[in-house]
Amino acid sequence: STHWYLAWMGIEINTLAIIPLMSQNHTPRATEATTKYFFAQATASATLLFASISNAFLTGEWDILQTPNTLTSSLITLALAMKIGLAPLHSWMPEVMQGLSLLNGLILSTWQKLAPLYLIYQIQPTNSNIFITLGLLSIIVGGWGGFNQVQLRKILAYSSIAHLGWMILILSFSPPLALLTILIYLLMTFSLFSSFMLTRTTHINSLATTWAKIPILTISAPLVLLSLGGLPPLTGFMPKWLILQELTKQDLAPIATLAALSSLFSLYFY
Repeated sequence: STHWYLAWMGIEINTLAIIPLMSQNHTPRATEATTKYFFAQATASATLLFASISNAFLTGEWDILQTPNTLTSSLITLALAMKIGLAPLHSWMPEVMQGLSLLNGLILSTWQKLAPLYLIYQIQPTNSNIFITLGLLSIIVGGWGGFNQVQLRKILAYSSIAHLGWMILILSFSPPLALLTILIYLLMTFSLFSSFMLTRTTHINSLATTWAKIPILTISAPLVLLSLGGLPPLTGFMPKWLILQELTKQDLAPIATLAALSSLFSLYFY
């Protein structure tokens, strides 16, 4: 959609559609996760609608591409960042993921990110500082938050935050590279969740017992985890290497260095 009101309606339908799936287990943890998700998404949606109406009032346009006002574009970016769980608006994400089943966690980590990410891509502000700040904070928080976690769903939630940080960091400089990053992230996340669903594993200590059930998964799961961490020569290393190269070409070597060092946190807990 190129109309803010229609885009907002689409995101709301997308949010309301997943809430029954999240609460279908009828356990206290699932109910709590669903409630937290609803309140976080409702706050982001209200902010997005307010910023869209403000933009229409100032410019007389509902067109998504006509968002020249710095304040409204920043508000819209922050609202969409909250929808996908970018730092510093990420605090709902690990708690919600922990209360969901693996299948719903997979949907939340992949499909639910696509619509807000596309809107962020469409409204790219002329000043890229907000993207750089959100990206760096997400990479640092995603790496730091994963320390001492033993629940696989929380580890994957912090992994999601960190990878979205890499994507947002490069989005204003090279959209095709951001697309490559998100595609590789989706592929690896789908592989990991599928492995955990097959073995019904939700705790990191349970991975040790999977050898007796499915030996090939015991070998492949750690490789996919290390690939998510960006260890060369695995697939996950390629987008990070290309992003660091692009940032260096844009004379942002200090930011590239900080992002590379922050990714070591993620690699450590993987």
